[in-house]
Amino acid sequence: MAARIRVKMRRPELLRQALTHKSAQQEVGLPSNERLEFLGDAVLGATIAAHLYLSHPELAEGELTKLKAVAVSESVLAQVARELDLGRYLTMARGEEQSGGRSRASILADALEAVFGAIYLDRGMAVARRVILKLLEERLQAIERAEHELDYKTLLQERIQGVHRVPPTYRVVSQSGPDHDRTFVAEVRAEGEVLGRGAGKSKKQAEQAAAREALAEE
Repeated sequence: MAARIRVKMRRPELLRQALTHKSAQQEVGLPSNERLEFLGDAVLGATIAAHLYLSHPELAEGELTKLKAVAVSESVLAQVARELDLGRYLTMARGEEQSGGRSRASILADALEAVFGAIYLDRGMAVARRVILKLLEERLQAIERAEHELDYKTLLQERIQGVHRVPPTYRVVSQSGPDHDRTFVAEVRAEGEVLGRGAGKSKKQAEQAAAREALAEE
């Protein structure tokens, strides 16, 4: 795994711990990656925040916050973890593995954060920052080109399901204009509560705008 992230670890045991799911702790007594995940989350957040702050002096705090939220989201981290084939290296209980744990987005994202924490402890902030920015380079470029809007619905779903355990629902509440220039207005709800409303030139754009408003209201 160290070769894939191009880091020579002085303490390989830190990387092993970063790749140990909590189910293995329960089954075979290995230390889990939860504490390293906590640390890695902070290292990742600081790295992305500093990158966005320095790269975009024209952006206000609110927009920087939205960009950072997408960059460090579970969906983005899980995509990076899959590209690294990180699931293959995880240590976990048999039951967790049989239930699809090696490919589960939440487990992969958490493990990648734990890897960042391990690199920080072993090699320091400069190396951790370099690794993070290299691994997320393509996605950061897409985010900075405003292509991040495609991720608002996914990001909102992750947050809502973490609280309510059910995904948000979308409904087009109105449409106006001629057929060649329609404007749609959509609402996003969770457990009957309207979380956001947005408009767009297609139903998908309206739903993305509604999800973006919902995130801004949190």
